[in-house]
Amino acid sequence: MNKLISVAVPCYNSAGYMRKCIESLLTGGEEVEIIIVNDGSTDDTAKIADEYAEKYPTIVKVIHKENGGHGSGVNAGIKNASGLYFKVVDSDDWVNEEAFKKLLDTVRGHLEDGNAADLYITNYVYEHASDNTTNVIHYRKELPSGVLMPWDKVKKFRMSRFLMIHSLLYKLSALRESDTVLPEKTFYVDNLYAYKPLPFMKTIYYLDVDLYRYFIGRADQSVNVTNLVKRYEQQMRVSYLIADSYTYDEIKAQPKGLRNYMFHSQETVMVITLISTCCGKPVAERKAALKAFWQHVKAQDKKLYKWLRWRSYATVCYLLPWGLRAKALLWGYGVAKRKLKLG
Repeated sequence: MNKLISVAVPCYNSAGYMRKCIESLLTGGEEVEIIIVNDGSTDDTAKIADEYAEKYPTIVKVIHKENGGHGSGVNAGIKNASGLYFKVVDSDDWVNEEAFKKLLDTVRGHLEDGNAADLYITNYVYEHASDNTTNVIHYRKELPSGVLMPWDKVKKFRMSRFLMIHSLLYKLSALRESDTVLPEKTFYVDNLYAYKPLPFMKTIYYLDVDLYRYFIGRADQSVNVTNLVKRYEQQMRVSYLIADSYTYDEIKAQPKGLRNYMFHSQETVMVITLISTCCGKPVAERKAALKAFWQHVKAQDKKLYKWLRWRSYATVCYLLPWGLRAKALLWGYGVAKRKLKLG
């Protein structure tokens, strides 16, 4: 029996919470392959992973590897997956059982009818540990629900909406064809994962269910602005990879919906990069890093440089002096966090 979905669960010292994640995925039964990637953990993660593999040998696969970071865990999952579709669920997150079964039913039905999509998009939910509230991120204004569609049918995304790793279920063969390899020991690789494979996904299906539950509450999470500023070099590394993925002309040649979204994604990532770079010290070092990035983009693709530097909505940041720019960016990030309830 072919697995419908392979789910990679990258784990690093996840013993305290990984069981909830795995148990939620086990509700998919034999149609699901769960790939637990133990990324060099030093706690009981490896032991717990092996326990699940022993108990569910036809469902759970375990990979033990040296520590390489979240991206490395995703890479290992893609390499070892055997399902028709591929998803990533972080070890401190989980899926809703009812929504997961609905997704499996939908994919199975489409395969039986011969009209399966390359990309399935679902909602994700921020679960706030501080006050036990939730915030659903959906795409009802951007995507018609329950319709198999090409990118031409995708509407323009609002500034507050963008595709996240939590919302994506890729066709594995198309994902592999995209040659998406995430950098090791780097945060924010999700931005690349949710961007580079998109042109290889020719058809889309939006299933309006609240599938992915994203836990908000740990101090080390990447959405924490202190961590974002501290790790600016890692965010910059991802920005280089995104800028180098496709030329301006290649993006312009995409179907309208995809073209608009790829530019939107570039803008969003650039704003995040500016926040991480401009809002910390040492200032001279960060200015030099940003200058080097722009020199690289300009040398690689003058059209992309011109658009990203002077025509995207990130441009407004350059109209302000460095110090005022940092204050404006932090204010804007605060507004976005409150709107999306990111902690």
